[in-house]
Amino acid sequence: MPTLNDIRSTFLTYFEKQGHAVVDSSPLVPRNDPTLMFANSGMVQFKNLFTGVETRDYTRATTAQKCVRAGGKHNDLDNVGYTARHHTFFEMLGNFSFGDYFKSDAIPFAWELITKELQIPEEKLLVTVYHTDDEAAEIWKKVAGLGDDRIIRIPTNDNFWMMGPTGPCGPCTEIFYDHGDHIWGGPPGSPEEDGDRFVEIWNLVFMQYEQMDDGSRRELAAQSIDTGMGVERVAALLQGTNDNYATDLMRSLIEASADATSSDPDGPGKTHHRVIADHLRSTSFLIADGVMPSNDGRGYVLRRIMRRAMRHAHLLGSKDPLMHRLVPALVRQMGAAYPELGRAQALIEETLMLEETRFKQTLDRGLRLLDDELESLADGAALPGEAAFKLYDTYGFPLDLTQDALREKGRTVDTDSFDAAMAEQKAKARAAWSGSGEAADATVWFDVADAHGATDFLGYDTETAEGQIVALVQDGAEVERAEAGAKVQIALNQSPFYAESGGQVGDTGVIRTESGVGRVTDTRKTAGVFVHVAEVEEGHISNGEAAVLEVDHTRRTAIRANHSATHLLHEALRQALGEHVAQRGSLNAPDRLRFDFSHSKAVTLGELERVEAEVNDYIRQNAPVETRIMTPDDARGLGAQALFGEKYGDEVRVVSMGRQAGSGKGADGHTYSLELCGGTHVTQTGEIGMFAIQSESASSSGVRRIEALTGQAALAALRGQEGLLLEVADQLKTAPGEAPGRVKALLEERKALTNEVAQLRRDLAMAGGAKSGPDAKTINGVSLVAQVLSGVTGKDLPGLIDAHKEQMGSGAVVLIADAGGKAAVAAGVTQDLTETLSAVDLVRAAVAELGGKGGGGRPDLAQGGGQDIKGAEAAIKAVEAVLEG
Repeated sequence: MPTLNDIRSTFLTYFEKQGHAVVDSSPLVPRNDPTLMFANSGMVQFKNLFTGVETRDYTRATTAQKCVRAGGKHNDLDNVGYTARHHTFFEMLGNFSFGDYFKSDAIPFAWELITKELQIPEEKLLVTVYHTDDEAAEIWKKVAGLGDDRIIRIPTNDNFWMMGPTGPCGPCTEIFYDHGDHIWGGPPGSPEEDGDRFVEIWNLVFMQYEQMDDGSRRELAAQSIDTGMGVERVAALLQGTNDNYATDLMRSLIEASADATSSDPDGPGKTHHRVIADHLRSTSFLIADGVMPSNDGRGYVLRRIMRRAMRHAHLLGSKDPLMHRLVPALVRQMGAAYPELGRAQALIEETLMLEETRFKQTLDRGLRLLDDELESLADGAALPGEAAFKLYDTYGFPLDLTQDALREKGRTVDTDSFDAAMAEQKAKARAAWSGSGEAADATVWFDVADAHGATDFLGYDTETAEGQIVALVQDGAEVERAEAGAKVQIALNQSPFYAESGGQVGDTGVIRTESGVGRVTDTRKTAGVFVHVAEVEEGHISNGEAAVLEVDHTRRTAIRANHSATHLLHEALRQALGEHVAQRGSLNAPDRLRFDFSHSKAVTLGELERVEAEVNDYIRQNAPVETRIMTPDDARGLGAQALFGEKYGDEVRVVSMGRQAGSGKGADGHTYSLELCGGTHVTQTGEIGMFAIQSESASSSGVRRIEALTGQAALAALRGQEGLLLEVADQLKTAPGEAPGRVKALLEERKALTNEVAQLRRDLAMAGGAKSGPDAKTINGVSLVAQVLSGVTGKDLPGLIDAHKEQMGSGAVVLIADAGGKAAVAAGVTQDLTETLSAVDLVRAAVAELGGKGGGGRPDLAQGGGQDIKGAEAAIKAVEAVLEG
């Protein structure tokens, strides 16, 4: 009996022998189809090949594609566990031709694989074709020998595939397996077609037309093939069952669940085990592909799947978290085919454990409250929407979980009144925002959020993606179209552009549609909507268009390096200065980083050197940068640092980097930096390149600021400094290594010469005749020396005053220095005269004549200055007048 892994291998090997390239499954989050929440078929990753937008080095391909249908128009979640074939996660095997072969090859490939390689009995097979596709019907007759009774013509869109309202399309042929008349159901097209007897196992799509805007179709120049085979359904029939959950892979997961809960896999809890087995696959693969549980978008769908499985574990009587304990069983079954599952195993287990630990508290409380609400209702009555909203809004019990719990009791929820309560809450939030002083046009984004939900951010994993434009805002109002030259704000359902937050600046880049190009100059966030600030450069951009989104890679790379370096800097400062260091603001821009932190004094040069060296040590360590999702309390319990100014919800991203010996942070006790952060980061610390501090200064009272550079910018700055050193060494005619010593010697020599010059100036000034003679006069019994000096500065005057006073013994001195047209003045009075005469009065009298104001000092020595040396003689006369009384 072939296992599911055998079937997958057989399929891929067969088509590889037929010249097909075996292509890895694409991630579950589509990068090239903005209309899809998750990849739901094998052709998703090849869409641009079919349309001709993209070419690759092969024209034939085969894949085993992982798929999820649990949100949007493809949503099987509520049926999972209750039917034989519904799954949230499934594998789609497919073979594809991009203008290479067509129907005459595709049908024989399918028939040979099914009947020869997989040995499915021919008599158990029948096919459908589109009712006008005579070509396919004839090929089936020729290749498989099927009669008209086993070739069913279907006139509906069930057998005509379209990529969208326009674009490639074509008829299908589907292969069905008959499980036998002991199972109820009829062939496709019959009234009993919804039964389980006849099961579709493979769909072959013949892309031969292009659907035009006017409704017409034209033949494609390059006709292509797209097929999809559900591996779980084929495994079921090859293993003698019509129940996908009885296949080897699913059965192993069911038994792992039963073993972990000490319960019978086929007993009363059978449905619970099925739900757990299915949801284990979808949650694990989504986490491995970068989706984390959250309250909106893809993260909400993941959380919904996780919590549904966790509630079924609760119903099985599991008292402790269960899901994370089942991950090893899944990796054993599927890890070889999908290596990403094994690589992410630790992250998957941790995410499931944290989510289930937290959810158990919500679940226990919510179910008790739900029971209380039901006690007051009549048998079979629907739960009032107000009660369901209270459970959601106050106690964190989501509507879908309430509906799932009530389903087993045969009850429903009055969703109309629930929606009304939700609308009322949103109206209050809008009013609060409008009154908060935010931009006047901010409320338009609440309308966008109400209509389309929050933007799904893809930028942790990619810098390019496709999105669908959901709103264009120009001058504060929504518009349907923006022409070239217009400045517009663009909202999309998903985006790789990071919106400014937590100190990290918003991304820039390009948005391209079929009709135009917009240059994104900034990205912001309002009401959960990412607002792409752009200018239309070419053509026009219209609401509703699909768009290719390209983040400026060079700029984002530099921002990531600066942001990750900020985390390392924060921890290095704490290590060097103490545990009191905490972030008080930051900027992570493409050209630099700025980090404000609490510290009461300037950081010494030695401390800065230690910090810079430590950051560079961890950069060279090239340790992985890891991200986990957990509650703020759990994160802080591990020692994670919260970033200043960041608002945290029920869960946070925790970024860890660097490994150190001894006692560190985190569960492993060896993590160097552990911080709560929603920004983008490098994947390895070595990607930062290097780190160079440029300055350290005061930012505000008790807050210091460091500005620094990383990567190429840091290297350029260091090269610039090296260039200056070489230039200085060249001027000094010495080697660069000897330049500091040479500069020191020159400074000492300059200082000595300066002192010598000052002394000579003083000697020259004193040689002017201060003892007696024409420069000395007695006024009202006081000896006065008054001189106008050149060749001296204002700094020299106090020393000259003291020298004159010492020579005089008793008297007053006024000296005026010519300072390039301006004047500096000083006055001195010997100690025996200070009780009756003040040097301050003498200076102020002189300053008034020199075009200055004020002047001050002590009674024995005062100084001042003026704007005009021409008033020097008048200034001396004013001093004499003071002495004359």
